[in-house]
Amino acid sequence: MKNILIPTDFSSNADHAIAYAINIFKCERANFYFLHAYADEVYGPFHNLDKETFEKQRQIHSKSSENKLTKLVNDTKTKTHNPMHKYEMISSFESLVDALNNVADSKNIDLIIMGTRGATANSKITFGSNTVQVFKYVKCPVLAVPDHYDYSQPKKILFPSNYMLPYKRRELKLLDILAGEFKAEVHSLYISDFEDLSIRQLDNKKFLEESLPHARLSFVRTTVDNRAKAILAYINENNMDLLVMVNSRHSFLEDMLYQSTIDEIGLSPTIPFLVMQNLSR
Repeated sequence: MKNILIPTDFSSNADHAIAYAINIFKCERANFYFLHAYADEVYGPFHNLDKETFEKQRQIHSKSSENKLTKLVNDTKTKTHNPMHKYEMISSFESLVDALNNVADSKNIDLIIMGTRGATANSKITFGSNTVQVFKYVKCPVLAVPDHYDYSQPKKILFPSNYMLPYKRRELKLLDILAGEFKAEVHSLYISDFEDLSIRQLDNKKFLEESLPHARLSFVRTTVDNRAKAILAYINENNMDLLVMVNSRHSFLEDMLYQSTIDEIGLSPTIPFLVMQNLSR
């Protein structure tokens, strides 16, 4: 049984992510948790109110959140009719990151699936601020789905790696399950001018190979250019369906998330983007 957590702000982007999640796990038994975290909706506009009025606003938003989640669950059940899927709703007076971390721990979540942008989506921005915060701070794999991406089975998965970090078995197991379910190719892309690997890199590469027994795994190398451009070029030239990256200390993804923004660096994938966490928080 997979435990899948889907945050929603009830936008079309969030609905699109829900549809993708249900499609990708349509042949597996899964629990789907729909989460609405509404603390920012209350603290933002109402922080200067007196305590009694603030509490009334909190209760109004709490009731609204529960009503919208109930409708979302009922509508989803009506559309899907999948006996292998169960749905639960969680309304939380917390920030999005705190709520996701708490639910991930309490419900033993395998994967978070969300849209790349929320209700206030800016067409010039690839990943909204909430999505980037989740990438940075949530201790769980996160799959971000572009709002205009039409679902297709992930038959070709791109996994850029420099083989410098030891991977986590649980997250590689998630990748192996996805690859096995869809009989997918996993292209491990090494971006370097040099073919030779260190002993550490060879050990981590071997561990990767041993941990993906159900994937059709291949190792490829491209010379160093702009790394974001190299990744996007490989996606476009090879018609990839899913991009997978690991967020770890001193990784390319950490550089993007902490030192700049994804959009400034130019990583704007048009396919779903799975971020696996390898950081101690």
